Amino acid sequence: MNAASAAVATALTFVWLGMVLAISFLEAPLKFRAPGVTTPIGLGIGRLVFRALNRVETVLALAVIAAVATGAPPLRVGVLTAVTALLLAAQLTLVRPRLNRRSDRVLAGETLPRSRAHLVYIFAESLKALALLALGISILTAR
Repeated sequence: MNAASAAVATALTFVWLGMVLAISFLEAPLKFRAPGVTTPIGLGIGRLVFRALNRVETVLALAVIAAVATGAPPLRVGVLTAVTALLLAAQLTLVRPRLNRRSDRVLAGETLPRSRAHLVYIFAESLKALALLALGISILTAR
C-alpha cells in the first residue's frame, strides 16, 4: 500500500475505533448509572449521541474506503475494509430502525422487556470494533 494512503487510512481507522470504544462501550452504559437519569432521559440522550456517532462513522467509513482504494492495498486490507463497512451498514439499515421504533414506544410511556435487537447491535458493535482493530493493524503492516 502506498505510504500516503496507508497513513490516512490508518489514522482514520484508529480515530473511528476510538469513537466506537468511547461511546458504545463507555458512555452508553455509564449514562444510565448517573444519578437522576431515567430510562426515557437516557434513551433521549442515547438517540442523539448515536445519531451523531453514526453520521461521523459513515463519513469515516467513506474516507477509509477512499484511502484504501487509492492505495493499492493487499487483499486482507480490502477484505477488512469491506467487512467493517458492511457491519456499519447492517447496523444502520437493519438494527437501528428497530431500536428507534422500540425507543419511540418507551418514550411514549410503554414498559417493554430488554430488546434482542439491542443485543444484536452490541454484538455487531463488538465485531466492528474488532474489525477496525484488525484493519488498522493490517494497514500498518501492509507492504
